[in-house]
Amino acid sequence: MDRFNAMRVFTRIVELGGFAKAADSLQLPRASVTILIKQLEAHLGVQLLHRTTRQVSPTLDGSAYYQRCVRLLADLEEAEAVFSQARHNPRGTLRVDMPAGIGRLIVIPALPEFSARYPLIELEIGLNDRPVDLIREGVDCALRGGLVLDDSLVARPLVQLQQVTCASPDYLRRRGIPLSPQALEGHQMVEYFSSVTGKRYGLEFYLGGRLRQLDLPKQVAVNSADGYLAACEAGYGLVQTPYYNVARQLRSGALQEVLEDFPPPAMPLTALYPPQRHLSTRVRVFVDWLVQLFARPGHHTSRP
Repeated sequence: MDRFNAMRVFTRIVELGGFAKAADSLQLPRASVTILIKQLEAHLGVQLLHRTTRQVSPTLDGSAYYQRCVRLLADLEEAEAVFSQARHNPRGTLRVDMPAGIGRLIVIPALPEFSARYPLIELEIGLNDRPVDLIREGVDCALRGGLVLDDSLVARPLVQLQQVTCASPDYLRRRGIPLSPQALEGHQMVEYFSSVTGKRYGLEFYLGGRLRQLDLPKQVAVNSADGYLAACEAGYGLVQTPYYNVARQLRSGALQEVLEDFPPPAMPLTALYPPQRHLSTRVRVFVDWLVQLFARPGHHTSRP
């Protein structure tokens, strides 16, 4: 039995919650995954996993062994990188998750530059508005907008995204163009709510030196960035969003910016990864590239 391979398979089963998912992720036959775990448990003399028809979860011994495996595998990868070409030309699969708009409009268009620099890294990119569980879902690195509330992850700031307030021209013809936040009586907003926490977000402005949230009346609430903008374009009210997300609509006239003298607070964008991934060369070079990408002047940070 290849113990390091067995440890790699075991950690992926714990992270993904199933034998089949781990096999697919590692591109191994499912039977091989099952055999490796049986051999590993026999070698250690303990049961590592609880198996049911619906779920696979670690036992108490399995949880302790998982933590050791994660550290050992990270140390092994770093040691190999130090003494091999992998330090300068890392290889393998990197699993990344990011908001759909960030991926579609900023990261993926620039990604050929990263692939040319690191041709042996294979990227698996998830585009989600929901925050993923990096450990459970086996994600190496995630990009998230807003405040970082999970202090169990390593956080590397990337950029402050300038936000704008906007609405459709049809809505503004019907309701009028507001000249200040105090003049928003008679207006309505499109509400965004989190599909995970249920938290609802209004419009934010600095008034009297303090950040205040204004909850205007609404007819539509959505839980995705694309739906949020679609409802705005359909005339359901005001929205606030990072500039990069509406640059095309503002240029085409599909949306119109308002309250330019009262900009919303900037939204921090952060790269997050589990502490055990900090030694991964793949993660390190990708996050370094993201830092360089977002440091360049461009439409993603502010209006031209």
